[in-house]
Amino acid sequence: MPEGHTVHRTANDFNRLFAGEPVFVSSPQGRFESGARMIDGHTLVKAKAIGKQLFLKFDNQLTLRIHLGIYGKWNTHKVGYLDAPEPVGQVRARFGNLNAVTDLRGPTVCEVITQEEVRAVERRLGPDPLNPDPNGRESQRFIDRVAASKAAIGLQLMNQDVIAGIGNVYRAEILFRAGIDPHTPGNQLSQEQLREIWADSVDLLKVGVKTGFMITRDELRTKRPTKSERNFIYKREGLPCRICGTNISIELMAARKLYFCVGCQK
Repeated sequence: MPEGHTVHRTANDFNRLFAGEPVFVSSPQGRFESGARMIDGHTLVKAKAIGKQLFLKFDNQLTLRIHLGIYGKWNTHKVGYLDAPEPVGQVRARFGNLNAVTDLRGPTVCEVITQEEVRAVERRLGPDPLNPDPNGRESQRFIDRVAASKAAIGLQLMNQDVIAGIGNVYRAEILFRAGIDPHTPGNQLSQEQLREIWADSVDLLKVGVKTGFMITRDELRTKRPTKSERNFIYKREGLPCRICGTNISIELMAARKLYFCVGCQK
């Protein structure tokens, strides 16, 4: 499942390719025909991401909400809508103008909603480290939500109502970098620890937006590391920790694979 940095990159692409212009919208697969008709030919005002969800706001006050889920994918063609190749596979929605076409396949959510419904989703979602936080309100909202729960911090970081955009890779890497046992109840962490988790989330996701990769080893940010080199512990179960040499552990936490180092995360 794409994590928050990927969805923000998609929002940036939509703003670059389509914002300020009418967008042709269709549903080659047929499952989104009624929604496509509601926004087809309207001008895209702005694309924005909140965590793993993409919101495309149109000039008729309707918004398309998209959540890729596990199987959703985008495919962009650098040709005009009329010159684009025939859709291949189950394309839920096709977006295009005279310069580019983007196909959406397999999303968990693809629905047209009102502005009131957008606000309801925004209220439910937790703060997104990649969205502006000039007054520190979003970071404090994260801190307050974690501190109010006895649930393990490893569970809370995957809860999109607590913090939006963190997935399995960032969860593992952020807690490793903080030296925090993922089983620690949220209400047992200090304000300083939670503030550091938030700040590191902001930093790492920004790197992801810039590079397109989840690179969590600071010394590799300016290089082109291989996939196996980018992270400290993710998918390295049974291998020596890059810091202390202890073999990386793996277990299931709420049906998701949890990676951690018992030597560094005490």
